[in-house]
Amino acid sequence: MGTEWYDMIARRNGGYKNNAIFTIEGISAEQIFEERLRGMLPNFNSVLDAGCGHGDFTLKMSRHAKSIIGFDNSVEMVKIAETISEESKVNNVRFVYATTKTDLPFKDEQFDLIYDRRGPTSILNHSRILLSGGAIFGIHSGALDTVKNRLNSNGFINIEIEEFNSAIIFFPNEIEFAKFISGIPGNPDYTKPELQKELELKIQQNIINGKLGLRDYKYIWKANKP
Repeated sequence: MGTEWYDMIARRNGGYKNNAIFTIEGISAEQIFEERLRGMLPNFNSVLDAGCGHGDFTLKMSRHAKSIIGFDNSVEMVKIAETISEESKVNNVRFVYATTKTDLPFKDEQFDLIYDRRGPTSILNHSRILLSGGAIFGIHSGALDTVKNRLNSNGFINIEIEEFNSAIIFFPNEIEFAKFISGIPGNPDYTKPELQKELELKIQQNIINGKLGLRDYKYIWKANKP
């Protein structure tokens, strides 16, 4: 999937965010990831947010960090992030455009912590920018085998992977469900009338305990560079 989809979402939703209304029942891996990251950040000097999107989460985490650089491969996302940063007057965050498909524009061992909140798993192939002894920490919903292989093939140690699949995202109606799944990377806009039949099939496939919902499978991973 190219950057066009993310640029479209940035223009449509004002960033990489979902405007649907929903509730979550069960243990939220996202909340656990955020809590753990907040606890880690004060212990590191230079932090990289890999795949920062429109920068809202980066700025939120900056309250607990000495310095954060966020990068994203969507020009539109970076533009929004820079605007939000200027308006918030935060002085320990910087946003740059970059892609893991090429050599990242950072120095060798520039960061002692890299975190990846549903960003590019290919950040693992760029271990040169992580300080020896530094940590890399992430959360994703797919490509578990890819993450395992990249952690191992790039020489990371102290590898920890924890899976979460008990949380369920419930929606009050079909409209909110359609908005939510339209924000999943690569998906078309299911709110459009011409996709009504495809939407109805999705709805039939996602009835849980008599309610419209999605099981929220995610895994949290952590490792160190030797």
